[in-house]
Amino acid sequence: MRFAELLRTRLVRLRRRQKRLIQVAVDVMLVWAALWLAFVVRLGDFEEVYPLDGHLWLFALAPLISIPLFIRFGMYRAVMRYFGTEALIAIAKAVSLSALILALAIYWHQDARAVIPRSMVFNYWWLSIMLIGGLRLAMRQFFMGHWFAADQPFKFSSRDACAPPVAIYGAGSAGNQLAAALRMGRRKRPVAFIDDDPNIANRIIAGLRVYSPRHIQQMIDDTGATEILMALPSASRTRRREVLEALEQFPLHVRTVPGFMDLASGRVKVEDVQEVDIADLLGRDAVPPQRELFERCIRGLVVMVTGAGGSIGSELCRQILGSGPKTLLLFEHSEFNLYAIHGELEQRIRRESLPVRLVPILGSVRNQQRQVELLRAWDVNTVYHAAAYKHVPMVEHNIAEGVLNNVLGSLHTAQAALKAGVEHFVLISTDKAVRPTNVMGSTKRLAEMVLQALSRESAPVLFGDKEGVHQVNKTRFTMVRFGNVLGSSGSVIPRFYEQIRKGGPVTVTHPSITRYFMTIPEAAQLVIQAGSMGQGGDVFVLDMGQPVKIAELAEKMIHLTGLSVASDENPSGDIAIEFTGLRPGEKLYEELLIGDNVSPTEHPMIMRANEEHLPWDTFKLAIANLLRAVEQDDYDRVRQLLRETVCGYTPEGEIVDWMHQRREAKRPLE
Repeated sequence: MRFAELLRTRLVRLRRRQKRLIQVAVDVMLVWAALWLAFVVRLGDFEEVYPLDGHLWLFALAPLISIPLFIRFGMYRAVMRYFGTEALIAIAKAVSLSALILALAIYWHQDARAVIPRSMVFNYWWLSIMLIGGLRLAMRQFFMGHWFAADQPFKFSSRDACAPPVAIYGAGSAGNQLAAALRMGRRKRPVAFIDDDPNIANRIIAGLRVYSPRHIQQMIDDTGATEILMALPSASRTRRREVLEALEQFPLHVRTVPGFMDLASGRVKVEDVQEVDIADLLGRDAVPPQRELFERCIRGLVVMVTGAGGSIGSELCRQILGSGPKTLLLFEHSEFNLYAIHGELEQRIRRESLPVRLVPILGSVRNQQRQVELLRAWDVNTVYHAAAYKHVPMVEHNIAEGVLNNVLGSLHTAQAALKAGVEHFVLISTDKAVRPTNVMGSTKRLAEMVLQALSRESAPVLFGDKEGVHQVNKTRFTMVRFGNVLGSSGSVIPRFYEQIRKGGPVTVTHPSITRYFMTIPEAAQLVIQAGSMGQGGDVFVLDMGQPVKIAELAEKMIHLTGLSVASDENPSGDIAIEFTGLRPGEKLYEELLIGDNVSPTEHPMIMRANEEHLPWDTFKLAIANLLRAVEQDDYDRVRQLLRETVCGYTPEGEIVDWMHQRREAKRPLE
């Protein structure tokens, strides 16, 4: 085995020209061997075959015909380690054409002294395919490091014996590609396929036995598999959820291969296995976007996204880029986030040759005059306002910044859009704005109320305008409200994975806490479509499906990593789930509607909510009082004003703002 390894290494390290010369020389020998064997098969006796007796011209002509054809069909460009079906087809074509030309040459060169049987050409054809194609298949196995599949009962190589055994769920093209990739990588050892198709159960595909889902325990006993890789890139999320629920009962770590869109874009490869996508656990299939709605506020227009480097803002930019805007402005206050999303989008523009101008702009949504100048300079048509502080406990501890960024920032951005004559303005809101128990939710509801109040005014006097000038309102303001998005900054899912990887415990705030979830791409698509439907002042609510119990989600994630949950019933389990108590401002249940007044729209997953709002003049007074209380660090007054202004705001517990707590702690000492 040591010699085989050294030979393999030497051959791989040869220069390309040297490898091709070796292949050509070997093919010449194989052509001669096939020609000689063709005579042997026809005549049936080795002793009667004398190649040099009248047939020397044929042995000289055969490689002169074959080798140029082999070169023309690219047989010497194929890499042996990745030799596949296409290369075999090319060999069959080249050999067939060379045999046909050789037959014509034999016909033209009639020699009564050395008659060549006609069946000899047929024998030469199939023998050439067997020898030339067979040698290449054998060399592929040699370079991959094993002569037979790793799970065969008679192993000629123990090279992969130490690699962990894995089963592949899905025996289709993706599963076969994954098996081949794993064998070449040799970090994992494929030992079996699992597939729902009863026609291939107990069959052998790519050297691996195919088990039906009913026989997974048998597969584990037979192969010792410790992990399952899901190779179902085209399956719906509903189907994937069914598969995951079936696998949850077995002690197997479940991973998955990327979806077709990621594979087609080149971002990932088949062998890039990853943890199970939580979207598969939810089992909700995304509704394809309606292109007319999707492009109405984007195609051929100048679009700006605030908070462009955030989780939602960056996905909005990706979706917008594919819808043909003339210019896309990335407005972001974090230099690193702006650098990251700008670099990513620049690469995509170059890769896909998109006719889009990309403009990265550092700035704050609190600077209204800067935004007015920006919107006017670029003649912006559509603004998607995603900039906000969204982490509930963090805003609860930093009330002033939450109010200034979420309320004042939204107010200034909306007024800047109105002043600049922007046609469409879409606010990204949250389900936490509905009957909030925290500052973040109440400030996002105030941001909604800013747009609701402005949309009812045809020529308002803007907040902070001491001259009292009426501004003509040509902007259509809409709001889109949805729940948690998977993978966003602060999302619970990455934290669960990290805790499981470290051996636990997994921390959940409360046994009964539930949340709505949606993938970031789906949320961004629906936001864009909802923003194009509003008449002005509309609050759109996305259909988030059924709420998910966080404790049950944590249990599923533990099971799908092949581990068990430690509990009173199972004290010897691998990972414990600990309940830490609700954090400041956190609710057990989230809602999407303040009232019951909701109507459908032309999109099945978008609803229109009709909710109460304050007149603009009344609202301006409330905002002025709120900002004054923030400037004075009077957080009791801030809480009182939020209660008076935001419908359903019911804070629980004491004020936990750091400045407020520090001041209260020092007061007895003064």
